[in-house]
Amino acid sequence: MPGFRSTKGALILTAVTLFFLLPSVAGFYTDWLWFKEVGYEALFSRRLSVSFGVGTAAFLVAFIVLWGNMALALASLTQPYVMVGATAQGQPILFNRAQIRRVATVVASLAALVLALPASGEWLAFLQFRHAVPFGAQDPIFGRDISFYVFRLPVYQFVRGMALALVLLCLAVSAGIYVLAGAAGLTTRGVGAPYGRARRHLSLLAAALFVLMAVGAWLDMAHVLVTPANIIHGASYVDVHARIPLLRVTIVVLGMGAALAVYHAFTVRRWPLLAAAAGYLVIWIGGELYAAGVQRMVVAPNEQVRELPYIEYNIAATRTAFALDRVEERELSGDAALTKADIARNADTLENVRLWDHQPLLDTFGQIQEIRSYYDFVSVDNDRYVVNGKYRQIMLSARELNSESLQNRSWVNARLNFTHGYGLTLGPVNQVTSEGLPVLFIKDIPPVSTVGLRISQPSVYFGELSSDYVLVKTRAREFHHPRGDDNVYTEYGGRGGVPLNGFFRRLMFSLRFRSSDILLTDVVTSQSRVLYHRKIADRVREIAPFLTFDSDPYLVIVDGRLIWLYDAYTTTDRYPYSTPARRGVNYIRNAVKIAIDAYDGTTVFYVAEPADPLVQTLARIFPGFFKPLEEMPESLRRHLRYPEDIFAIQTAVFSTYHMTNPGVFYNKEDQWEVPAIEVGPQPVVMQPYYTVMKLPGETEPEFLQMLPFTPRRKDNLAAWMVARSDGEHYGRLFVFQFPKQKVIFGPRQIVARINQDQVISPQITLWNQQGSQVIQGTLLVVPIEESLLYIRPLYLRASGGRIPELKRVIVAYQNQIVMEESLPVAPNRIFGAGAAQLPPREAFDLPPAALPAFEPATPAPGPLAPGESLESLAALAQEHYGRAIQAQRDGNWALYGEEIKKLGDVLARMRAQKPPIP
Repeated sequence: MPGFRSTKGALILTAVTLFFLLPSVAGFYTDWLWFKEVGYEALFSRRLSVSFGVGTAAFLVAFIVLWGNMALALASLTQPYVMVGATAQGQPILFNRAQIRRVATVVASLAALVLALPASGEWLAFLQFRHAVPFGAQDPIFGRDISFYVFRLPVYQFVRGMALALVLLCLAVSAGIYVLAGAAGLTTRGVGAPYGRARRHLSLLAAALFVLMAVGAWLDMAHVLVTPANIIHGASYVDVHARIPLLRVTIVVLGMGAALAVYHAFTVRRWPLLAAAAGYLVIWIGGELYAAGVQRMVVAPNEQVRELPYIEYNIAATRTAFALDRVEERELSGDAALTKADIARNADTLENVRLWDHQPLLDTFGQIQEIRSYYDFVSVDNDRYVVNGKYRQIMLSARELNSESLQNRSWVNARLNFTHGYGLTLGPVNQVTSEGLPVLFIKDIPPVSTVGLRISQPSVYFGELSSDYVLVKTRAREFHHPRGDDNVYTEYGGRGGVPLNGFFRRLMFSLRFRSSDILLTDVVTSQSRVLYHRKIADRVREIAPFLTFDSDPYLVIVDGRLIWLYDAYTTTDRYPYSTPARRGVNYIRNAVKIAIDAYDGTTVFYVAEPADPLVQTLARIFPGFFKPLEEMPESLRRHLRYPEDIFAIQTAVFSTYHMTNPGVFYNKEDQWEVPAIEVGPQPVVMQPYYTVMKLPGETEPEFLQMLPFTPRRKDNLAAWMVARSDGEHYGRLFVFQFPKQKVIFGPRQIVARINQDQVISPQITLWNQQGSQVIQGTLLVVPIEESLLYIRPLYLRASGGRIPELKRVIVAYQNQIVMEESLPVAPNRIFGAGAAQLPPREAFDLPPAALPAFEPATPAPGPLAPGESLESLAALAQEHYGRAIQAQRDGNWALYGEEIKKLGDVLARMRAQKPPIP
């Protein structure tokens, strides 16, 4: 019976161990298979081996030090037993020496494990420390290369922190053992001096503690340069002239304290240790008081002068860290007046004005192009293509499969049958049909293209939504796409996926995905594969957790295939004197471009900024991982764009750090901000947007990203910033600044004037009163020559409907605001007929129904007719308005439309007679 119980217990223990251990083993094994399949097995092995090596080294060091100190303390035990407490009945709890040693071993092992786990997680920091590439720039206080702060200081601080924790643990457990052994000097009369062995041991540990504190003070001197000060980020006047000198004194005091602690080890006197502790407390408290006194008595009365050099350091470092020292600044006169000829010369810019906002277009795509309920459009991407010889900005969205929307979401359907999305929808940014819907160059299933863009492989196995694993090349029929009332089936022909050959692999994947179906199904063959990490955001993070990724990957068509382009950044929060932006980052480079094949998942990392020390260091750590950008196919490189996230960060930082004069910076005399405009109930800060336009002084239109600035707490326009994306100009940043003495209407002022316009405002009110929803689109700032147009689309969503239709376009120029049914007509109203026209239909090879009919310009209202006055026109306008409201109530929409048109004509005549706004 005892043997049976022992066997039963062993079986239960084994079962419990396997229950918890096997999933981890399966996860590790299948991760290794996946990294091997995607071609980054060496990276996985490197990460794993270094993490294991660092963790093992930390464990061994911590265990040896802890066990050594505990063994030294245990040697003071002279009795065969030690009483550690008593039971409830008063019986003593005794441990013999062997038991105590076993307990000590367990404690040392657990404590070492606790210290080793965070150490293993710092594998990248240790690799960067070893392979650090110099920045080639030095900090202005100590003259160290920036790489010291980015790569070396974090490791020094981590190691010092671990050592400090280890010494404190040794002190605690050793003191506890000496108390149990009766060697700590504790008597019924009070606390005496520890006995010889205990005194020497604990005093030497205290000396080690003082040494580590001195090392911490030395590291703090450098850390001051990467921490916030009073008015800047980095060391200020008080830091340089008070805190850093005090840290030097602290190092000396702590060194003396360590020497006194060593002296105390060999004397029974208490004063050396007490003197060491008192010296540290005095310098700590006195130092804080001294620093506060310097701030109050020296800096505060003349702060600008005192802080001037440190503000200069902060400005220079921040501009360098965010690549703002590369910004090319240009002045605009602010006096330029646009003419019909200027509009004609910039026809390419107007033909590429983005009239479709992301959300309305995404809603429209979802209603007219999802085709089936299990397809979803996740996001809308901006790009540019040459379409029939014309450089066009387009917007597109991948049609991805959402397994959550399957009516019968069984394991077979979700994992075997419905495995991938299909195709995309693509159209120009500025064209609408007569129904107010977007013109589509590529649409439907299978993809139908009306232009020269062709898709030979439309299957989307890897995308923004594909978070499920799927099995391919099985005996089950794999759904390809719907065709009428029937379906088309296919078999995956890509090279992606991990082979499922063999029972062991199927068992491992069953454990990984917690699904017995993989093991039990009879449709898996020796050729079957499992695709996982299919969501591209998860995929790139799994491969390269040491990079930071942009929030907006985008899909491109290259040689008939669908390729995802993903931007990645190298970042740090330890660049000396640089002020942090979002998430604490104070250095950023768009150093990496990633290409992911939507069909087979091939993922390639390209170095886009080879001069970046961070990416150079990573390339040293992982040789062969990155490819030079020159190896990217030219057809793919043409679609690279300056990413949104870094441009948003740079514009936010530049709004303050365009001020390079430290005096101006201190007073924030020329602070800018990104304007916020009314889009709904609350103002919304404008976001960077892509456009195709011709920059002032350039001869050809190009794809770029831009954002305007206004002075802080003011509404007039101060400047606009662009990031170029085409060819040799890629990555160049420009700021076009208006003279400060000129008042140029800003976005918020234009929105206010639109909302107050006597023609536009009543029309919007009427639409909303009809039960429809008017959606005011993004206000676009469109630079033309050295002047500006403001363009805002209006969408109308019917009551209860889900499809927003583009109904009007508002164009504002200086004091003039017009609203028309199409963009080409609006400039004619301002600059005269012929100022801008849509390109001919044959330029796109589109059927006539795909393009809106061109509407001739409305003739400018002439002078008042005999007998007319503004008062009589106002009365006539009120009459038409009353008839329109009555027709609306009666449901007579034809009459309503006629009266509204007449009302618009009368209001236009009234507006034409108004004196210009000064």
